[in-house]
Amino acid sequence: MILLIVSLTVIYAVNLYRLQIVEGASYYAQSQNSIVTTNTVVAARGNILDRYGRVLVSNKTCNNIYINADELFEQPDPNAIILELTQAVKDSGNTYIDTLPITTEAPFEYVSNMTDLQKTRLDAYLKANELPASTTAVELMAFFRGAFDIDNNYTSEQMRSVAGVRYEIKIRYVINTSDYIFAEDVSIDLITKLMENNVPGFTVQSSYVREYNTDYAAHLLGYVGMMDEEEYKKYKNNGYPLNAMVGKEGAENAFESFLHGTDGIAKVTTTKGGTVISTNYEKEPEPGDQVYLTIDLGLQETAEISLGNFITETNKQRLIDNETYAAQGETDKVKQQITGGAVVAINIKTGEPLCIASYPTFNLSTLMENYSDLLKDESGPLFNRALSGAYAPGSTFKPVTAIAALDQGIVTTATTIYDKGKFEKYEAPDKGGYAPTCWLYPHGSHGDVNATKAIEVSCNYYFYTIGDLLGIDKLSSYASRYGLGEPTGIELTENNGIMATQKYKEDTTDTPWYIGDTLQAAIGQSYSIFTPMQLANYFAALANNGTRYKASMLKSARSYDYSKSVFERKATVADTVSVDQSYYDAVHTGLYNVANAVDGTAYAIFGSYPYKVAAKTGTAQLGEGVTNNGVFVCYAPYDDPQIAIVVVVEKGGAGSAIGYIARDVLDYYFSFKNSSVSLETENSLLK
Repeated sequence: MILLIVSLTVIYAVNLYRLQIVEGASYYAQSQNSIVTTNTVVAARGNILDRYGRVLVSNKTCNNIYINADELFEQPDPNAIILELTQAVKDSGNTYIDTLPITTEAPFEYVSNMTDLQKTRLDAYLKANELPASTTAVELMAFFRGAFDIDNNYTSEQMRSVAGVRYEIKIRYVINTSDYIFAEDVSIDLITKLMENNVPGFTVQSSYVREYNTDYAAHLLGYVGMMDEEEYKKYKNNGYPLNAMVGKEGAENAFESFLHGTDGIAKVTTTKGGTVISTNYEKEPEPGDQVYLTIDLGLQETAEISLGNFITETNKQRLIDNETYAAQGETDKVKQQITGGAVVAINIKTGEPLCIASYPTFNLSTLMENYSDLLKDESGPLFNRALSGAYAPGSTFKPVTAIAALDQGIVTTATTIYDKGKFEKYEAPDKGGYAPTCWLYPHGSHGDVNATKAIEVSCNYYFYTIGDLLGIDKLSSYASRYGLGEPTGIELTENNGIMATQKYKEDTTDTPWYIGDTLQAAIGQSYSIFTPMQLANYFAALANNGTRYKASMLKSARSYDYSKSVFERKATVADTVSVDQSYYDAVHTGLYNVANAVDGTAYAIFGSYPYKVAAKTGTAQLGEGVTNNGVFVCYAPYDDPQIAIVVVVEKGGAGSAIGYIARDVLDYYFSFKNSSVSLETENSLLK
């Protein structure tokens, strides 16, 4: 034991002598030439998938250039190096980050579209440097020239480039935020060029950028960008650094809490030449969760393609037809160009949206490059018509009026009302002088109609009569229970719509509520406007005999490695309109006849369709000389409703014309449902 202890002591002594005396100078030199930095390791963001596991949005590895301030300011002329870096980035076709809110060319001014985050940073910089809040852009640039020792021989553009980068470096000391990412997702060619030219003052780190694996669902998926001030207030308590990338719109924003992982921390030791000696993780990054949407990508593609093709082809034909009408002097037949549209499909059994399509649309992959042009585009491609557009429902509202009147005992399913063509009850001047007509008037009459027949032939006279007896308060109450004019619960930004009521009119106009307003509301006109999502939710509830589900686009979430479930959606009932089943049966039969009776307005589309469909067409009037909006709603199969579809086309004309879009969606739905082809199971777990 003594010999063993002596031997070990000798070995330790010899090695200590070698390390400290013999090779001490060498190790000391190495320690002086190595740099240890603490870096944030960005966590991978979770993927976004459709209901069947098809990846919609994922990550790709990228290279980011960071400014190494310690090394940069050891150089004799750091400003010249900054110019070399900025020019190299520009020459490579990449862009660098410069958020200084001053124009890039003289005469210098503060940018007109300064964001809240830019304003906060600017105010902090002015305060830290004891500059007055009233400092102009020209005065600040003059301050930069002195503070940053910018050569007087530099042009104004060169001075602005140097000032922008140095401002980005300095502001991070002022507000103590994370490292300055000089350029994101840069090319290997750029990195190689900088290294070959021995350009100092930068480091390269791997990170992630979002990659879009579909050209569809742009309005739903959203995009990722740097936080603004309001977002920082929201996320700072969750440990987000000030320049964290967060979801800005759509699913990226709505499900940020699932998608955003937790960044890690690593100590990186490099030589002064930039060679990495070692990397030690103090905190491992935790990737975000995988989010599954309720959307069926195939159905979404079908809806967007069919809607886009219909609008494009119809507009082409209208140009030809309008020239003919103009030549023949039939200007009353001229139709305006369609400006947009939307398609929404819902799983009736669960309330899950299966597709939410809006046209015109855009490409998410090039959103940032084309953002300014998209904003200026008068067709509004960034506007999500399915969730934010609000349209008069037209005759598609009539089932609500029928259910309300039946439930209130105004009529029975057997009660018939004779269509006189003109509703004369209030025609006399002392009674209002208002006499609306049925759409057949003066060329014919629907004769005696009950609730079922009135829905089948869309008899305005019948609905004027029962709407008058029902009254607007009761009518609006039933409409709200079907979700019309109410939030659907969808996680994305939506318009709440408006159900026409006396209070709404009196609060928003200087005129009182007239009986004519009630009559028009009963047929889906007046002040009532609803989103396509609301209409789809309402029609699904109708097919479900009154059970309306809360809408949600989130189906489930799994851990990043797919090993465990983080969230599973359960269908949530928002309301149940419980009335006698015979009332629903009467309405369902009328809707069935619309698509299957020879004189039904949708018979040409669905009369010979292999699956029985219930439908309703609507034509929403927009005023004299303006082409009407087209609205079409349907559900199928009739005997076991599974899917409800709503199509709205701005200035689309009659609702029957746009029913072919719904048929395309049904074609895909049933062909996919009955297909024996199995989906990719790469990201699925066996049970």
